[in-house]
Amino acid sequence: MRTAIFHDWIDPMGGAERVVIELARAIKADIITLNLNQETIKNLECQDINFINLGSTIKIPPLKQLQASYLFSRADFSEKYDFFIFSGCWAVFAAKNHKPNLYYCHAPVRVFYDLYQEYKKQLSSWKRPFYMIYIPIHKSWYENSIKHADKIITNSKNTQKRVRKYLNRESIVINPPTNTNRFKYKPHKNFWFSVNRIYPHKRVEMQVEAFQKILDEKLIVVGGIVKGEGVEKYQKNLIKNAAKNIQFRGKISDKELREIYSECKGFITTSLDEDFGITPVEAMASGKPVIAPDEGGYKETIINNKTGILIKDINPDKIARAIFTINKNPDKYKTACQNRAKKFDTRIFIRKIKKEIKNENSNFS
Repeated sequence: MRTAIFHDWIDPMGGAERVVIELARAIKADIITLNLNQETIKNLECQDINFINLGSTIKIPPLKQLQASYLFSRADFSEKYDFFIFSGCWAVFAAKNHKPNLYYCHAPVRVFYDLYQEYKKQLSSWKRPFYMIYIPIHKSWYENSIKHADKIITNSKNTQKRVRKYLNRESIVINPPTNTNRFKYKPHKNFWFSVNRIYPHKRVEMQVEAFQKILDEKLIVVGGIVKGEGVEKYQKNLIKNAAKNIQFRGKISDKELREIYSECKGFITTSLDEDFGITPVEAMASGKPVIAPDEGGYKETIINNKTGILIKDINPDKIARAIFTINKNPDKYKTACQNRAKKFDTRIFIRKIKKEIKNENSNFS
């Protein structure tokens, strides 16, 4: 069976991109996308996968998002493939022309729903009226496109609740894959690790403020921004305000990423109501404890006081205290972390997703 996966863009790499790569490799699917970045393909070590690039988008929000929606809505590969999967926010706009299909939903577009006010606060006063006009229009188009998804699979119970609340659709939960065999444990060095796309709702400023309180501890932050998302100012201010014990590394290769995971003392993540959060699973696969907010998808992966520390009403002071707690014996979390990560292994994801594809298309094998 010929299968195609529509995904928003491969630039830069993130959790959603890793899911798509693992899925495409497992079911021998092509990936149809936008803004195809060869450096990202190299970093993700996925030169074995066939990509089809629909072109590049304008790098100015919200024109970028509108153009992506339009390009996916106009795409037509219905004669070339037998089954279609949509991943991301804008790829689902292709659903009307491509059936049978399923939509792997990482999250309903958060700026349309739970993060609407959060993003509005980030805008200058003259931009807000345009924002308030744009969002309802694009949101309506998005919701109409979702109606053409035959089945929705969500990455967590947290996302499942959002899909039910905002889109009035039921879904099946299949957690994202982590190839746990690729992650190794090494004795820790004297630094902590953080991997994020640099967006305001990732709340990286909390990490920066925490480490400014404990200057004898080091933090390495990996992750970039997506051009055209309007977050350049946020990133610039973070780097500007960071103390000398905090390093922003930007984009790195998967090989280097796994090496840093293996040698860190522990992992920190602070995202607001995270959809699922694949990076804590990667950290645990490396035998490293995780500090995270006691909310969202983190509650589905991290076992409090066994594989890390979940913090209620998270703030920089509480992060600093959690660091001191784990520093007493970071190695004691190793076995529990590695065992927990195996619950989210790629093999489990592939088995479940293949079953759902077969339910939608009996020709799948």
